[in-house]
Amino acid sequence: MGVALLAEPPAESDGVAVPISDDALIAQTLAGRGDAFGMLVDRYERAVYHLAYRTVRDVEEAKDATQEAWVKAYRALGSFRPGAKFSTWIFTIVYRVCCDRLAKRKRFTGAEIPDVADPTPGPAATYEAAEDAARLRRAIDALPEKYRAVITLFHLQGKQYEEIATVLGLPLGTVKTHLFRAKDLLRAALSDGAAPRRTS
Repeated sequence: MGVALLAEPPAESDGVAVPISDDALIAQTLAGRGDAFGMLVDRYERAVYHLAYRTVRDVEEAKDATQEAWVKAYRALGSFRPGAKFSTWIFTIVYRVCCDRLAKRKRFTGAEIPDVADPTPGPAATYEAAEDAARLRRAIDALPEKYRAVITLFHLQGKQYEEIATVLGLPLGTVKTHLFRAKDLLRAALSDGAAPRRTS
């Protein structure tokens, strides 16, 4: 990544400034511009906090985990591989931070269920039929941690299976299995109004 990026003004298209790319902001940060990293934080802070909260289910701990993840990201930025997706990288960091915190609280089981490909379509119809968004959030919050993380990344962050596998450090088949199970639990919860029954 070239330092020359520092001298280049934001590109314009029909008089409208084009947002600086993540790679350019990373290059500027590595060249000593702290405000460039601040722009990266502004760009992803909400999504990072959202994943942290869905994982640890505690507002204050999610804030702490988010802050810890950004500090780790800043210190490790020199190891970021050019061409990779920054969002996947930072999501991986915050998820690992959250897992470490859950392990310390002895609430993270790490149990897996057998790898089975997901043979069903996504629950878009179920989501569209849910009249109350708060009810859906409560249903997601009631899922076991490993399912919450997958459903958050897939449906709320729009990540593909391969990216989720990278973030969570899981085999692709396990990601599909978790997503399949999470969708089943959510369908049941949203159809009968009850929160999903917790499973390990």
